[in-house]
Amino acid sequence: MFDFVLTKEQQKLRDEARAFTSWVPKQMILDMDAEKIQFPQEYLKEAGRRNLLGIRIPQKYGGRGLSWVDNAIAAEEIGVASYSLACLWGVGADIVCDAIVQFGSEELKEEIVVPLLKGELYAAEGLTEPRGGSDFFGTTTKAVQSGEEWVLDGHKRFIVGAEGADWFLIYAVTNPSAPPHQGITAFMVPREAKGLETEYIYGLMGVRGGGAGRLSLTNVHVPERFALNGINGGAAVFQAMMIPERLGTAAMTIGSVRPALEIATRYTSRRKAFGQPIKNFQAVGFKIADCAALLDTARSLVYSTCLAIDSERTSPGRIRRMVSQSKKYTSEAAWEVINQCMQVVGGIGYTDIYPLERILRDIRLSMIWVGTNEIMQLIIQTEWYKEYEKS
Repeated sequence: MFDFVLTKEQQKLRDEARAFTSWVPKQMILDMDAEKIQFPQEYLKEAGRRNLLGIRIPQKYGGRGLSWVDNAIAAEEIGVASYSLACLWGVGADIVCDAIVQFGSEELKEEIVVPLLKGELYAAEGLTEPRGGSDFFGTTTKAVQSGEEWVLDGHKRFIVGAEGADWFLIYAVTNPSAPPHQGITAFMVPREAKGLETEYIYGLMGVRGGGAGRLSLTNVHVPERFALNGINGGAAVFQAMMIPERLGTAAMTIGSVRPALEIATRYTSRRKAFGQPIKNFQAVGFKIADCAALLDTARSLVYSTCLAIDSERTSPGRIRRMVSQSKKYTSEAAWEVINQCMQVVGGIGYTDIYPLERILRDIRLSMIWVGTNEIMQLIIQTEWYKEYEKS
């Protein structure tokens, strides 16, 4: 953490998040990884009790009303305990709540956001479908009007928190004859809606215990008031939500891989070979140095992006580019860090004595979810050339 750029208030927030992370029982993390726990409800309740959900959400709804920089500070510390827990922390309180606050009615804010930030409810987001993930606007889930209601049919998969969610943010085609960006609607769908079913069916390589599942919607009726930004206004919701999804992922990824560097640093300081600590051998020490530089660089990019958004003086295109750069660079840096840390620790790092093998499995997801790194590259390329042409 860059202590030298934090205000006293931000240091206090960091310490609160660290205290919460220290509270997390080790057995909870182990049981989630073993899938003995499919959804850690008590974790979210404790986060709500500590007022650590919804860092950027206005105080009148139960959040803290703070900045993007503050959100990154908390997200990095939250990620230290477990990538699975960080994903749950971010999806409901940082993404879905943000969507409702920006695009929903006051009624929905009171009904969903307020209890969610207390840890009493949880919300999940339905983006990926069986036919594809990166082609978001090619969604096949549809909604047809029936009086004052809309009837949804379709399937979503890889939904983080599906097993524990009380509400789902679902994107569906509501005007199939319109261009894709103009015919999608974002609906809030309650779990108790008839025809909605979830299945915890995936054997994930990592990031386990977060309730990731498949969602089926069969003749699901929802009132029109559950549509965020109105009917056919889903594209704006999606574009806005890609900022907390990807920037939040970058921040929490730094936190989730940070323990690997700490473990490797401690281990190589104590482990001896040929009569001296192995940190003295450049083949080892240089790898640690590279890892430290990678994380500092990633953190610098994330914080710069947060500052750019907070400034309210940065164009939407440049924000999209910086957010995409943050997500892509951080996830790839983290992957390099965990691999190098496992390498210098050696054989014991390939066992479950240390959490290195779990961190490696978890971090691999960071380059895939919330937009693959190839999609990030495409956005970076597109926005960079747009900036060049304007200049």
